[in-house]
Amino acid sequence: MNVAPTSSGPETRSPVTTGLERLIDGAGEALGLRDARLGLIAHPASVTRDLTHAADAILGAGYDLRALFGPQHGARGEKQDNMIESDPYTDPVTGLPVHSLYGEVRKPTPEMLDGLDALLFDLQDVGVRVYTFVWTMALAMEACAEAGVRFVVLDRPNPIGGLRREGPVLQEGYESFVGLHPLPLRHGLTCGELARWLQRERGIGCDLEVIRTDGWERHMSWTDTGLPWVMPSPNLPTPDSCLVYPGMVLLEGTNLSEGRGTTRPFELFGAPWLDPATLTARLAGARLPGVTFRPCHFEPTFQKHGRRLCGGAQLHVTDPGTFEPVRTAVEILVGARALAPHDFAWRKPPYEYEETLLPIDILWGSPRLREGVEGGENADAILEGVEAELDAFAESVMGSLLY
Repeated sequence: MNVAPTSSGPETRSPVTTGLERLIDGAGEALGLRDARLGLIAHPASVTRDLTHAADAILGAGYDLRALFGPQHGARGEKQDNMIESDPYTDPVTGLPVHSLYGEVRKPTPEMLDGLDALLFDLQDVGVRVYTFVWTMALAMEACAEAGVRFVVLDRPNPIGGLRREGPVLQEGYESFVGLHPLPLRHGLTCGELARWLQRERGIGCDLEVIRTDGWERHMSWTDTGLPWVMPSPNLPTPDSCLVYPGMVLLEGTNLSEGRGTTRPFELFGAPWLDPATLTARLAGARLPGVTFRPCHFEPTFQKHGRRLCGGAQLHVTDPGTFEPVRTAVEILVGARALAPHDFAWRKPPYEYEETLLPIDILWGSPRLREGVEGGENADAILEGVEAELDAFAESVMGSLLY
């Protein structure tokens, strides 16, 4: 397992240069990729700072790119909603074959990897266990280990920073495509670091290379990077969406709208049976740090409660440094059930290819959240023991950190 060194000196572009740009600027030659037959896992946010898509940039730099692989939502972002599968097709821009890694096949097959020397991975992650791109990476690493193909991560910044971790660690027995290995809900890693952790701690054993990001530091917000924001999936349209996502994604496991079908997904939430004023008064009483709630009504155009008027609130993050998205979401779930015990409900399976376990349990990583909410526990009780899990995880990833 190797890590391409960062560049230094007056020619380094400031403040942050992604792994993709470093590949094009010379790191690829240093790793012997110039004459390799390459595949690429990419999506719409796989771009250079001038917004050139990775496939076009890599071909333009003279690399021998043979195939593209599309994760959830597709290699060019053609699938808007969740759980919409992609079929194999020919990329209309490059003419390359595009293999789908979202659907019944989520791990590259030997046929897909046939004829490739290395598989490049260039997906913009958002630092949350349940975001499927990191599990596409883990399965691709396994496939490459089995096929004898090199796996190269073109690293990118974690858009919500790398200093804080939150939420429980996934427990054994609750693995799914929103969590295949024991990560906390907000893990604080880049894809390159996570790949190194999977290699070291989970024994995947592929021929792993990481072309690290130059100039990124763990305390940075997305604005600090100087990079353009391209939504990695249709319902994370802004960096603000990513800040709230580690907690608000839990609402997918309920009959509350998480704002899909609006222009502010994961920031707006509610249901037809919630009163905004009562809900926000309760949440204000929780004295949650770094966030305030605006009572509002909204009407999703699709998904839960589509075309129905919902009462709820919009999260306004006032201090990203103190904001705790996971605790905030737990308070929302506790409050929603307390205010409307006969209307609030947990979503039933299937969800992300899991047919048996409840969606809320695989999102949380255990039944603890559901049981606590049903038992009338407060957020402190539900989150008891999580800090110890986070401390143990932090120790396990220490040797895999790059920044």
